[in-house]
Amino acid sequence: MVLVSGCELRVQVRLPWPLWCCYGCSDCRGPGAQRRRSACTWAAAAGVSCASSAKPQGGTSSVAEMSGELGKSLVKFCSGDVGPDGVFPDTQLLDPLLKETSTAPLAQPPGKGMDDRLFYIYTSGTTGLPKAAIIVHSRYYRIAAFGHYSYSMQAADVLYDCLPLYHSAGNIMGVGQCLIYGLTVVLRKKFSASRFWDDCVKYNCTVVQYIGEICRYLLKQPVREAEGRHRVRLAVGNGLRPSIWEEFTERFGVRQIGEFYGATECNCSIANMDGKVGSCGFNSRILPHVYPIRLVKVNEDTMELLRDAQGLCIPCQTGEPGLLVGQINQQDPLRRFDGYISESATSKKIAHSVFRKGDSAYLSGDVLVMDELGYMYFRDRSGDTFRWRGENVSTTEVEGVLSRLLGQTDVAVYGVAVPGVEGKAGMAAIADPHGRLSPNALYEELQKVLAPYARPIFLRLLPQVDTTGTFKIQKTRLQHEGFDPRQTSDRLFFLDLKQGHYLPLDQGVYTRICSGAFAL
Repeated sequence: MVLVSGCELRVQVRLPWPLWCCYGCSDCRGPGAQRRRSACTWAAAAGVSCASSAKPQGGTSSVAEMSGELGKSLVKFCSGDVGPDGVFPDTQLLDPLLKETSTAPLAQPPGKGMDDRLFYIYTSGTTGLPKAAIIVHSRYYRIAAFGHYSYSMQAADVLYDCLPLYHSAGNIMGVGQCLIYGLTVVLRKKFSASRFWDDCVKYNCTVVQYIGEICRYLLKQPVREAEGRHRVRLAVGNGLRPSIWEEFTERFGVRQIGEFYGATECNCSIANMDGKVGSCGFNSRILPHVYPIRLVKVNEDTMELLRDAQGLCIPCQTGEPGLLVGQINQQDPLRRFDGYISESATSKKIAHSVFRKGDSAYLSGDVLVMDELGYMYFRDRSGDTFRWRGENVSTTEVEGVLSRLLGQTDVAVYGVAVPGVEGKAGMAAIADPHGRLSPNALYEELQKVLAPYARPIFLRLLPQVDTTGTFKIQKTRLQHEGFDPRQTSDRLFFLDLKQGHYLPLDQGVYTRICSGAFAL
């Protein structure tokens, strides 16, 4: 746990990038914690941790708690009126060092305009290699403000952040609440489903962050006493599946879900501010030009933009899936797109003449649906949805059904090409570390809840499903290996429609499928 408590402390830290921060510290666990603000003064990237304490035991106990996780190379400093007993071992006094520091201006001050580069954050890489996204100062502020004001966070809130700090959710949406708004932020080095609620109770957390499959991992845990003793009122993040939304809120007693849609580099973030189950955000249908984002039609096979006779993109109707795009305006912090270090990667995410002739728009790469009120629902990553038997199959929806049937097991669903067959057949990779899953028992349940075209033709049972560092299912390797038994030692199965059950898929069955001997 990275958590340092103490009295008021202001430190100027120069990181490897041009970021200058002022941190405030106070005890977030002691009496009156709601009135004494924020948390840790630390700079992991610079290898520096600073603590201050008017009550020495408070500061040293917090440092002692996390010392085993920090590593021997971390330099520790202490500031304030502390006696010999209040200084943690191997800790230097900061105040004398600050007095000796020159106050002369830097010879080359770092760029500090709102449009100057702050740092780079790599994208998650769920569908390909990660890309280094450019984060300017205004984007950092905008992302932090987006979460703060969308969900009415208050100075008295204590936010639990167990997400990796190399990702925008943990770094900006989370830690940004401390740096910009003075909230207490509790940092856990690594997400732990078994200790999640214990931590929330211990540190009086009122807000928690989630991303990807975290909520599902929590539901897989046995019931614990801490679930009924926490003070968490808000869970904010993205990736909460609609199929477990209400189960999560009812079991854990979290009053508000702050589901939002956004990406590190995007200009079309949206937020669900009133708890509409399953929705990832809202945009006005009455005044859509106030926030110029849109769902547009694409070719379902190639995902290329479809255009009308004037050469403009075609808006989707209510209930019609479409690609989310956001109009670019580099003079507007809400609508600018700074792209990536790679110019070619940047150009691939920009389309022209989308809303009107000559304009530019950011291509999110995600397929969403809008209802008649303006609520929007995530459908799939573009390229994940596939056509089978003339129908579109949403991998996200099928994954949710399978995972629920299997007790919140990790599942990845994707389409695979079969020689001589139109479209792509569905394949599900399922985590089965103990080899206990019965494919045909699963098929009996699938017939009750999934349409025939959505039922996976192929199954792959493996020890664990690949995930990114932000707990999102990784499908790239699985898609590449397909249903070829030469590519993996995992157990493979094929749905024989004539017999009505799954058969083991070996090299002989694979050859017969590819030759068209089996009817799909």
